Amino acid sequence: MSVHLSTSTGTGVVSSGSDRLLFFFVGLVVTFVLIRISVRLIRAKVRWWPGNITPGGTHIHHVVFGTVFMLIGGVAGLAAPDDVHWLRLTAAATLGVGAALVLDEFALILHLRDVYWTKNGRLSVDAVFLAIGMTGLLLLGARPLGYDDFLTPAETDSATKTLVLRLVAVLVNVGFAIVSLLKGKIWTGLLGLLVPVLPEIGALRLARPGSPWARWRYADDSRKLRRAYRREARVRQPLIRLKIRFQEFISGRHDLPD
Repeated sequence: MSVHLSTSTGTGVVSSGSDRLLFFFVGLVVTFVLIRISVRLIRAKVRWWPGNITPGGTHIHHVVFGTVFMLIGGVAGLAAPDDVHWLRLTAAATLGVGAALVLDEFALILHLRDVYWTKNGRLSVDAVFLAIGMTGLLLLGARPLGYDDFLTPAETDSATKTLVLRLVAVLVNVGFAIVSLLKGKIWTGLLGLLVPVLPEIGALRLARPGSPWARWRYADDSRKLRRAYRREARVRQPLIRLKIRFQEFISGRHDLPD
């Protein structure tokens, strides 16, 4: 993957959006790996590792530091002049560091209690993986809903009609993505905003049992609900177990009782 820096007039070099995204991506991935190594060493009670930060007996979770890093990186990125490329790249990396620290405790924020090593804590790993996946797709050239098409001004009637058709296509794609999310297919719905056809597949297939769509549309003991349970047991659960094994290889086992 190449990094392109465009030369500005007069004062130096300006970093492109893809450069900043790359630095954000590196900050996100490296920080997630390092923080997971840290928490696993803490849980294993390794003597030479410094352990949790507990001034005055208060455990300061790393989401606190992540919030600070995100604030610093976001404000610095907004305030940095366009021609000070190193500052904008540093701000992007700092934002990635903060995002990793915050998302790694996403489940704690959602439940408002420490569920880090419980089954509910796996949601944090899902959130980080989803952020890495979507950022990686953006780096590979994917664009949310084809927004680049809307940056070209319409100068003729035919161009205006083309823009209207693109807008309709985007709205249809968003509609399918929303249906996918309602059917309990989070990855399909969100990644489908970057990858065409994915939302349509998710929207047309059976909903997951327990999803809002299944509760609203599938009657108790209906044929569709029975098929959904069978598909969940036969296809999805083995995939989920495989995903959990991979996640826990990286992040550690979430085996404490809820």
